[in-house]
Amino acid sequence: MYPDAMLLNSKKYWGYEVNIMKKKVIKRAFLGFPLGITMGYLITIVLSLVWANGYYMSCVPALISIMGSEINAVILQTVLCGILGAGFAASSVIWEMDNWSIVKQTGIYFLIVSVIMLPIAYFTYWMEHSLAGFLTYFGIFVLIFIIIWLIQFILGKHSVKQMNKRLSQTGK
Repeated sequence: MYPDAMLLNSKKYWGYEVNIMKKKVIKRAFLGFPLGITMGYLITIVLSLVWANGYYMSCVPALISIMGSEINAVILQTVLCGILGAGFAASSVIWEMDNWSIVKQTGIYFLIVSVIMLPIAYFTYWMEHSLAGFLTYFGIFVLIFIIIWLIQFILGKHSVKQMNKRLSQTGK
């Protein structure tokens, strides 16, 4: 095959791969939106159980004050939780980039979810609007990210060991 023909086939294949990835991103975003809303509500329920003395705390009082009413605040928070879920779900395709190192995948994924999470946390008043509040929230975010990443990494490593063990047993 001539080099030009190989390049053309390579470009076609790359375009095919990009289209598949775009479809996955869109599908995951649509699935992630309602999951983000669900997670947002579950978090408000848990926080209400811990801090609201038997009442349901739908959102932070500062957000209610800024939005003018509780319903406006809840609507904004719900939409932003949906966007958050869509963003996290859509960006999960990064973990399928087999030609990227785990460091590159982790760094890019962290960057993307940080760019999504931090402005939403700011607008919903989940963080104090000060440098100390931002740094505290970001520190907690990083800590949670590391814990989840480590759990996923350990589970993945265990899964690979189990597969390798089964493969070596069937090869005898």
